[in-house]
Amino acid sequence: MEVILLKNVAHLGVLGDKVKVRAGYGRNYLVPTGLAVSATVANLEAFEARRAELERTAAELLAAAKARQAQFNGVRLTLARKAGDEGRLFGSVGTADIAAAAQEAGFALNKSEVRLLNGPFRIAGEYDVTLHLYADIDAVIKLDIIPEA
Repeated sequence: MEVILLKNVAHLGVLGDKVKVRAGYGRNYLVPTGLAVSATVANLEAFEARRAELERTAAELLAAAKARQAQFNGVRLTLARKAGDEGRLFGSVGTADIAAAAQEAGFALNKSEVRLLNGPFRIAGEYDVTLHLYADIDAVIKLDIIPEA
């Protein structure tokens, strides 16, 4: 199935690309979420008519993501959690916990933007956390997990 991308899609293409994808991926994910449309003649013409508008919207989203990236540079969050004698946490710190801590500190952050490559943190310490803000825009923040007294 060939589709026209209406937004940048990671590992697939950028706005306006005509790409070939598996039928299920196109029908069940790309088209319903508004990321793409089928590559028919009518859709190609409609896309070309809307191209400037879509590119302007994409540029605005990119600019907003870059501004958020600058906002997150140098940010250090601290979370206090119950821990044992050796620093092992009673539970873990995951994406929702990090997003909630960022929101308490005054930053707009969704848990889906937090990337924990090795899973949730289970030991107290200092960690680098990657935030995926837009297609190619990532920010890194410092996270300190300290044992509660």
